[in-house]
Amino acid sequence: MLTRNLLLASAFAAAIGGSSVAYSNAKPSQEVIEARQESQIWTTYALNPYLRARDLQVSVHEGKATLTGNVPESVNKDLAKQIALGVDGIKSVDNKIEVQDKYVEPAARADRSYGEKVDDATITSTVKSKLLWSRYADGLTADVDTKRGKVLLTGKADTLEAKNAAGKLAINTRGVSSVNNLLVIENAKPSLVKAEVNNIADGWITTKVKSTFMYSTNVDGSDIGVKTHEGVVTLSGKVNDGAERALAIELAKNVRGVKSVDSKELTM
Repeated sequence: MLTRNLLLASAFAAAIGGSSVAYSNAKPSQEVIEARQESQIWTTYALNPYLRARDLQVSVHEGKATLTGNVPESVNKDLAKQIALGVDGIKSVDNKIEVQDKYVEPAARADRSYGEKVDDATITSTVKSKLLWSRYADGLTADVDTKRGKVLLTGKADTLEAKNAAGKLAINTRGVSSVNNLLVIENAKPSLVKAEVNNIADGWITTKVKSTFMYSTNVDGSDIGVKTHEGVVTLSGKVNDGAERALAIELAKNVRGVKSVDSKELTM
């Protein structure tokens, strides 16, 4: 008899390949449905920073998810239950996860977990995007590599200012724990794009400033309003302190096409 994993793999392969119309239109078996539900719950646990390191097991039968394993706090146990209940078709949860007062964290794996790889890929993509839409992009040829939140920058920068700005953009990215900035400073040829910087649309600038805030560790972008008119960015709303205010202004200034930042409406 085929295992659930094999059944699920077969169903996915048939759906992707589309080789058999009759098969692809057929209703999946109960075993396939349950395997999908188990996979969805487990994957969500693997991606969740509060659950990924826990030894949790999931089994599903006729809409009932059974959870087992150990966690250090009751909030983790409840979180696991709520995630399972959020999956389509799960009607009830038998939460057998045990809360241990003397919980011992599992030893760190030599290789990265699935969740860590996803986090690192997200960080790498975010840092690359922030560098691409920064005002220093034309003077940067940077490679970004992330492992367990530690970012490595390699490549070239045309000025020390560009190198330092790249490092700041990286360290202020959500999920980044450290940055090793190995960018080498080399004089680059002037870029034609620099001469066209004033032609960048205000809407594009606003979007990139908001995105920069959203992915920043030390700026709460949800509390900051952003408007752009002829390259002048106006920031409004409230920040927690002067350090957050100064960082928000600096991050906005670093976006390509920004001529100046008006922060009079950004209060503490």
